[in-house]
Amino acid sequence: MTITIRNEELILAKERAIFFPEQQLLAISDLHLGKSAHFRKAGLQVPSTLAQHDLNRLTSLLESYQPQTLLINGDMFHHELNTDVDDFERWKNQYRALKFILVKGNHDRLDQNQYEALGIEIYDPNYCTANFCFIHDALACSQPELYPISGHIHPGVAIVGKAKQRLRFPCFYFAEKYAIMPAFSAFTGLSLIKPKATEQVFAISPTKVVKV
Repeated sequence: MTITIRNEELILAKERAIFFPEQQLLAISDLHLGKSAHFRKAGLQVPSTLAQHDLNRLTSLLESYQPQTLLINGDMFHHELNTDVDDFERWKNQYRALKFILVKGNHDRLDQNQYEALGIEIYDPNYCTANFCFIHDALACSQPELYPISGHIHPGVAIVGKAKQRLRFPCFYFAEKYAIMPAFSAFTGLSLIKPKATEQVFAISPTKVVKV
């Protein structure tokens, strides 16, 4: 799905990402690497393949769009360094020419030297382009001339099917003054939103992005 915001083209991918062709930038939010390992450490039976599945989806996106920059719009790591983060470090070695940017979110609590060792550039609280302010929480944006793009709440939308079944999907949400990206990680819940008539919502099904 291709849309235009602030006279700039955005490509909304069903893998829960936005590609900005003008910037050669791929943006995702709420990757939450390490979350499954964190829960396993606490004794909960969470599959060890969840993080690898997310990285496989990210590989597919990078191969499709060939960006110069990968921007994670907050909550890249769920908590501390663990085995999931070790897997990420090995995965990242395939992309030595790719610029990695992290806009810090509320879960990003590693020391600066740990991010540097992973080859990740840190921006706090935002990273700005000519038209957009990438920030984990849109309400914290202090650049009124820019359009904030945030994450944080893991937006979702409920759609009633033909058999009156109520289905929930992650979504991209574009309001007049800001946008909210879906959580990239499959291991997250959804915060259902009720958009106004003037707002745009794009539901993410397993096969495509659909305007609601």
